Amino acid sequence: MSARHDAAVIPLVRRYPALARIPRVALGEYPTPVESMRLSDLPTPIWIKRDDLGSSLLGGNKVRSLEFLLAGVRPGETLLTGGGEGSTHVLATCVHASRLGARVRAVRWRHDMHPVAWAVAQRAARECAHIETSATAAGGVVRALARRLLGSERWIPFGGTSPLGILGHVNAALELADQVAAQELPMPARVVVPVGTGGTAAGLALGFAAAGMPTRVIGARVVPRIATGRARILLRARSTARWVRRTAGVALPPVKSEAIRLIHDAYGGGYGRVSPLATDAASVMERATGMRLDATYSAKAFAIALRVARSEPGVTVFWSTFDARWLP
Repeated sequence: MSARHDAAVIPLVRRYPALARIPRVALGEYPTPVESMRLSDLPTPIWIKRDDLGSSLLGGNKVRSLEFLLAGVRPGETLLTGGGEGSTHVLATCVHASRLGARVRAVRWRHDMHPVAWAVAQRAARECAHIETSATAAGGVVRALARRLLGSERWIPFGGTSPLGILGHVNAALELADQVAAQELPMPARVVVPVGTGGTAAGLALGFAAAGMPTRVIGARVVPRIATGRARILLRARSTARWVRRTAGVALPPVKSEAIRLIHDAYGGGYGRVSPLATDAASVMERATGMRLDATYSAKAFAIALRVARSEPGVTVFWSTFDARWLP
C-alpha cells in the first residue's frame, strides 16, 4: 500500500502550510523507498530507509538539506563550503549546485582515507570549481570561516547543518511517518543514523516529535567528541524549532531529551578511519542486499543498527545516507 498525496506538496508543507513561504528547490526524488532485510540472527527484520536513492545524479542524506540551502541560487553565482577531504557534503554541494548553474569553492582538510573516501575526493575535485586542502581540520575550518567572513560567496554550512538545512530532515521524518501510516513498514522503535555535524539526527528527532511518533533517534558518532554530542544535537533540534517559529509563526512540538541517544564506540579512533566493526557490517549488508556502504559514515551506523536490532525489542530502521551507485 502506498500513501497518495500531491507529489508537489512535501509532507512538511502539507502538515504546516505556513512553511510553504520558506524557499525550496526540488533536487531529490521522493519519497525514498523503505525495504526490509532479514538476517538469521535477528529476531525481526531490519528496515532500511533508502535515502541513497534520493537522486539519480547523486543521492544521500545531503540532498535533503541542499533543497533548502540552494533555494534561490542564481546561474553564475559562486558558493563556498567546507568539509573533510572525503566529504560527501562537499561532493553533493558541487553536484547539485551545478544543476542550478552555480559554481562551488570548497575548503577541505586531510583525515584518514579509504578507497571510497578517495573516490569521493576525486569526484569532488572534478565537480567543484575550486578546491583547496588544509593539512589539519582546525586549519581547514579556520580557512573556510575566514573566506566566509572576507569573501562575497554564498555560504553553505559544514555538513549542510543549520536550521534551514535541518528542515530537510524534519521533512524526511514526516515522509517516514506517511510510509508508516500507509503500512509500508511498521512503526519503528528507533532509527539509526551516522552522526557528524548532527543535522540529520536533529531534523529527524524534530520531525518525529511533529508526527507524534515514539521513534527514538540513535546516532552513531563518527567524528571526535569535541565535534558533536547528544546535548549539541538536542540544541540543534530545539534551535531549529525556535527558528521555524520566528520565521513562519509555526510552533513545532518540543524534542524531549530521551528522543536522542548517541553511541560512541562506532568512531574507531579517527574520522574516516576504517574499523573492524564497520568492515564486518558492510560485508553483512553487501552479502544480504548487494548495497555498498562507506567506511566513514554508513558502515559504522549500520554496525550500530545491527547491534541494537539484536539486543533491543521493537523495529529498527537503518537510514541509508550514502549513494554508492556511481562507484566503480
